[in-house]
Amino acid sequence: MVTKRSLIDIEQGDFDLTVSRFRWSIPEQFNIAEATCARHADGTGKPALIAEASNGEITRYSFDEIDAYRNKLATVLRQHGLNTGERVAVILPQRVETALVHLAAHTLAAISLPLSVLFGDEALLYRLQDSGSKLVVCTASKAKQLISLQAKLPDLKTILIVEDDDTRNLPADMVVPNVISFWQAINQSSGEIEITKTNANAPAFLLYTSGTTGPPKGALIAHRSLIGNLTGFELSHDGFPQTNDCMYTPADWAWTGGLLDGLLPAWYYGVPVVAYENKKFDSSAILSLMSRHKVTCAFIPPTALKMIRSHDHLLLEYPLSLRSVMSAGESVGEELFSWGREKLGLDINEMCGQTEHNYLMGNCAKIMDIKPGSMGKAYPGHRVAIMAADGSLQGPDTPGELVAHKDDPVHFLGYWNNPAATAAKYTGDWFHTGDVAYQDKDGYLWFMGRADDVISSAGYRIGPGEIEDCVMKHPSVLQVAAIGVPDPEGIRGDVVKLCIVLRQGFDANDALVSELQTQVRNQLAAYEYPRVIEFYDALPMTTTGKVKRGELRKLADFAVAK
Repeated sequence: MVTKRSLIDIEQGDFDLTVSRFRWSIPEQFNIAEATCARHADGTGKPALIAEASNGEITRYSFDEIDAYRNKLATVLRQHGLNTGERVAVILPQRVETALVHLAAHTLAAISLPLSVLFGDEALLYRLQDSGSKLVVCTASKAKQLISLQAKLPDLKTILIVEDDDTRNLPADMVVPNVISFWQAINQSSGEIEITKTNANAPAFLLYTSGTTGPPKGALIAHRSLIGNLTGFELSHDGFPQTNDCMYTPADWAWTGGLLDGLLPAWYYGVPVVAYENKKFDSSAILSLMSRHKVTCAFIPPTALKMIRSHDHLLLEYPLSLRSVMSAGESVGEELFSWGREKLGLDINEMCGQTEHNYLMGNCAKIMDIKPGSMGKAYPGHRVAIMAADGSLQGPDTPGELVAHKDDPVHFLGYWNNPAATAAKYTGDWFHTGDVAYQDKDGYLWFMGRADDVISSAGYRIGPGEIEDCVMKHPSVLQVAAIGVPDPEGIRGDVVKLCIVLRQGFDANDALVSELQTQVRNQLAAYEYPRVIEFYDALPMTTTGKVKRGELRKLADFAVAK
């Protein structure tokens, strides 16, 4: 067990000195359920979670209560056959049940699979089939969706339902062997179950990440990854934890950003977290929430910050207690950085990481000079470099692909059942991030673009492959390429654009555009919605028949926008 309260002594006051002195100390055995929950359950009622529902109802939980529920839920999951290494999916927003599923799964050395409540049938079906999940925890509305797909999910044996407005409308002819009430099962549970003593390298999460071609890939994340996140977490919040700290992020707990950059590292230090079950980002509601609960530390993606900036007159109505804001998912930029300094009274610490190799680099205004627009420097314990196409490492001010060394506790275990995709990510011991960047003479890293075709939009990383597969099912589409183009509204970074060649006999019109957009929104997810669609006579192709997405990005002209 890691026993130090903080890994970094921020009082040293020098970022480069901190990096040079730091060494990892990873215990042989480490379990996230013990580190983030059980060890804080000491009978004192230490606050853990402030959960606010969309109707304004607030429920407060202590670590003692969270730990008791964790134990009971782990017992329920074991009774329903969840064993070491098996997968349990959680399809819930920010609420206490979401956290409990992860902790209970880790108690049993099982693997938790967070999935977005925004997923449509195709996105959900693929991930559940590929992972072989045997249990799912979700709301009744999501349970109805799963039941409609049950014939294609032979591994799914049990659904635990968190009640919502759809609970009474569940069909009576459900084939899934066990559909049970989450809280009824917990309240009827008895007995104690010990937290499994897991090796630090044991898998804890299966997180699906978008790829450039084909379906998403499941990144297998180890228990030790939480420790690997801590140096960046401490520094991106200018020395974490401090007295009376309280953490909040609007980032969904179904994603790395919400789960491993917000909830779990804060709980590692015994710091309370605010959970808000909002269905759509609303600046007024978020500012009111952070003001009401005296949030001191927040992870707010740039898109959300831009939305807050457009309503920053509300800061007078909702005075904040913020001392630190970390932002990631896309570039913060000089303008937003300056706004944060003027209106929030702090320097926004930009961070950069990936699902496979998280919390890799960033800023810490407390002990380093900030160069607005820069991604900062590699955090203590992480090694990065700039690699040329021939595999050689570049010197200062020379662009290339950003690579990260795999000898790192935050580094993933590999892609689920996909050793070929895993192997393709490496040159020697260096992991390819797909980001094009350069490092200046002072060691600061500057993002220039993507080496691959992943689209960064509103903090989400979106692979074109899944979108293209979805759109190709429409009878009018002969060819399609999905690319990222700048958001015309200047809010989301990039947005998804579809470049389409129609089959003979079909005409391009507004009705077809709307139909294609709706198909993506319903089958995949709302954040993959193509806001721009343009029709072509032919797409630029390589001699081997691959679409030249880079050329399409240059040609993008926003001919049709919705």
